[in-house]
Amino acid sequence: MSAAHDVLRVEHLTMRFGGLVAVHDLSFNARHGEITALIGPNGAGKTTVFNCITGFYQPTEGRIALQYGDPSMWQRLDQLTAGSQQSRVRRDSGLFLLERMPDHAVARHARVARTFQNIRLFRGMTVLENLLVAQHNPLMRASGYSIFGIFGLPLFRKAQRAAIDTATHWLETINLIDRADDPAGDLPYGDQRRLEIARAMCTDPVLLCLDEPAAGLNPRESAELSELLMSIRDRHKTAVLLIEHDMSVVMQISDHVIVLDYGEKISDGTCDEVKNDPNVIAAYLGVEQEEVEQVATEVGL
Repeated sequence: MSAAHDVLRVEHLTMRFGGLVAVHDLSFNARHGEITALIGPNGAGKTTVFNCITGFYQPTEGRIALQYGDPSMWQRLDQLTAGSQQSRVRRDSGLFLLERMPDHAVARHARVARTFQNIRLFRGMTVLENLLVAQHNPLMRASGYSIFGIFGLPLFRKAQRAAIDTATHWLETINLIDRADDPAGDLPYGDQRRLEIARAMCTDPVLLCLDEPAAGLNPRESAELSELLMSIRDRHKTAVLLIEHDMSVVMQISDHVIVLDYGEKISDGTCDEVKNDPNVIAAYLGVEQEEVEQVATEVGL
């Protein structure tokens, strides 16, 4: 697929914490309408990469660019980098340098949504309210920051109906419409995971970053998660960037896989290319590449 379809470009990303190099010279792309998986052993630097992309960390070195709308905006990337601005926006298109932006601006303006390893729902709110609160920004703008909402003016009522329609769509998608009025904290664990992803999708992201969404799920719940993520990719054409340790999920749904080990990229390609890469097998087995064949035979791979 051509570079014109890229949503995210990570170029020569390095993140140091004092003398510790957590990520070193990492480059990869994520594309429109694809699921890209970032995998590797524990401590490989995957969550650090997510924190840099989503604005929680400012990288030590490197460029992280995101584009949506007209792909020709990529032609302005070097010009944008040479200046002091964070972004270029025109009509329904935008180009952003995420390494220059704080987390709230990455979410709101660059339209990057994220979930975390630990579920962060508003447990005391209802299932429906969790999806409505995700649409807080457009609702506040439509309310004139309170006054239009207080008087129930048409602009606010229209935005309110649209927010409820969006929330209803996602509740139907994740089969939780019958539990819309239940507290989110009362849902089973797998349903909470899917609700958290639906809440992220209510922000209309161009890039959805998921940090270990299958953690703690049983096989049935993992299958439901995989179906949801493939639906997001295929129906909404949202780019998905995924950190995951469940290789059955990764290999079933991913279009593109990047493998990290000790903060460096050791493989980049399709699922078949990556799972047969001796560097990847060595990293997961904890052996040198020269020992892969012997150890793989011993453990029955």
